[in-house]
Amino acid sequence: MQTVQEKLIRNKLGLLNLAQELNNVSRACRVMGYSRDTFYRYKEAAEEGGVEALLDQNRRGPNPKNRVDDRTEAAILAMALEQPTWGQVRVSNELLKQGVIVSATGVRSVWMRNGLQTMKHRLSALEKKVAAEGGVLTEAQIVALERKREEQEAHGEIETHHPGYLGSQDTFYVGTIKGVGRIYQQTFIDTYSKVAQAKLYTTKTPITAADLLNDRVLPLFESEGMGLLRVLTDRGTEYCGNAESHEYQLFLALMDIDHTRTKAKSPQTNGICERFHKTILQEFYQVAFRKRLYRALDEIQADLDVWIESYNKERPHSGKHCDGRTPWQTLLDGRSVWKQKVDSLNELAG
Repeated sequence: MQTVQEKLIRNKLGLLNLAQELNNVSRACRVMGYSRDTFYRYKEAAEEGGVEALLDQNRRGPNPKNRVDDRTEAAILAMALEQPTWGQVRVSNELLKQGVIVSATGVRSVWMRNGLQTMKHRLSALEKKVAAEGGVLTEAQIVALERKREEQEAHGEIETHHPGYLGSQDTFYVGTIKGVGRIYQQTFIDTYSKVAQAKLYTTKTPITAADLLNDRVLPLFESEGMGLLRVLTDRGTEYCGNAESHEYQLFLALMDIDHTRTKAKSPQTNGICERFHKTILQEFYQVAFRKRLYRALDEIQADLDVWIESYNKERPHSGKHCDGRTPWQTLLDGRSVWKQKVDSLNELAG
């Protein structure tokens, strides 16, 4: 992406080149929307100093005298990480209680200068600081970071660091077939590698939701020496219920898998599964049901397994962590990150 300065230089050079091509300064100025005086100023600058001389020299630089002193700036930055959810007015007021006098505008100026202008920026800075330096978070910081993570996941912004860090699970209604009845697909996608697993059922229940993880997902990770830490679902009844009697909730507890739910009344926010469902509908189901007359669920499942195998191991993916690799290769390459995490946890436990 071009910077503002690069765009300005391009426009100025364009004016000079157009005038030379047309051999008419007045006409070039009319076309480009510049005055003749401006043209000759640019021409003189380019002849004397080259392209660099076309940089905008008229913009005033910042005046250091208007900045707050180092002590005040340090206090503002410290509070930005200590209370990342506070606005500039509250920070100004709280600092005043500590004897640090700075206006709300002054607070924002410091934030802008250090890339902390929004709550999202301040929370990200806090996460980086904790990752780099460690330390114990305050209750307010923990609440703020957890809320940020939930909001990101609820709106499709997935934070994922290695295979098995977070899996996305959803139910997809395939359709109704004579002699079989309603068909539902339980879908799981590893948000890091984009490796997918899918299994068909004739019911949509907590048992079927748990069965996909038990029959397909966990064995896949175990075969590669990894596990599943957390799963993201919508708030459907197959995923949410009384923790003491809900089969899916009980299974997650038994397997020590954390559970995150999408934003209430917005099931579409489990975006990674939604995108996959669109792909599998267009590329598998709409094609398969036109090529063959299925009479049993096992027949559809067999063809689905073949398509899933191809999706995982043959089809390059342009996702954030895949970068053109297949999902399966991305998962294999991510095993080292998983191992590093496990080794670090073992060291801490030891």
